Amino acid sequence: MKAIFIAYNQAYNEEIVQVLDACGQRGYTKWEDIGGRGTNDGEPHLGNHAWPTQNHALLVMVPDEAVDTLMDALRRKDAANAKLGLRAYVWNIAQSL
Repeated sequence: MKAIFIAYNQAYNEEIVQVLDACGQRGYTKWEDIGGRGTNDGEPHLGNHAWPTQNHALLVMVPDEAVDTLMDALRRKDAANAKLGLRAYVWNIAQSL
């Protein structure tokens, strides 16, 4: 099992859940209204007067065999509008209950 942490501009909110649905991933944990700034470029998303947008994030647990499909779908979404900002990271899960 793997965990995929997905951080994205709030404008993507419904679209990211639609990607999960299309890939057969039902469950997730969501954080809203979080700040951030990209590593290389892009505008900060801090929720203040100067940088009013914010990010949301999802944590999704997926079977190993589903990781590539979901990550490919997220890459396509990011490539379609890279300026919005979307990042995803895959973590190994040692145990769950």
